[in-house]
Amino acid sequence: MPAIPAPSAPISDGQVSLRLGAERDIPEILIAHQDDPDLALRLGLERPPSGAELGRQAENADADRAAGAGVDLTVLEAGSDVCRGRVTAHHFDWDDLRAELGIWLAPQVRGQGLAPRALRLAGRWLFSACGIARLELLTEIDNAPLLHAADAAGFVHEGVLRAYLRERGARLDVAVLSLLATDLEAMS
Repeated sequence: MPAIPAPSAPISDGQVSLRLGAERDIPEILIAHQDDPDLALRLGLERPPSGAELGRQAENADADRAAGAGVDLTVLEAGSDVCRGRVTAHHFDWDDLRAELGIWLAPQVRGQGLAPRALRLAGRWLFSACGIARLELLTEIDNAPLLHAADAAGFVHEGVLRAYLRERGARLDVAVLSLLATDLEAMS
């Protein structure tokens, strides 16, 4: 598997920046989970992560990137280094050059247009730096804010995968959306 390169500098559009996730983001991640009790559920977790779990993830991040398994990109507002959320690229399929994206934002910055910008930035970087040809985003069909953000970022709604995920003891339908480099070019 190819390694996922580290960006040489933050990826930015002047209003939103992405940098590699870091241990210094842990306090803001914990606060985001505290401020939004449903965040863990939307991320498919049984419960919010502990500081120790987040620390282990941070310790393993370079190895995961080197193995081509995944990368966490911290979402930042322009001129700040305070974690406002994360874009996660995971489930890389290097044979077919595709990966899955996930995103979350802290409650206090939602609705300000950061999510579409962060998704576009991550997409452009994954297409150019990693040679990915297709990005997928899966979410629960009632996650209107994420569906809206993905649409604004240029993702195309492809349909619903019925009973696709098993979470919290139940089968969940998920919407599947995709992004190709040509989708981003069409937006320019």
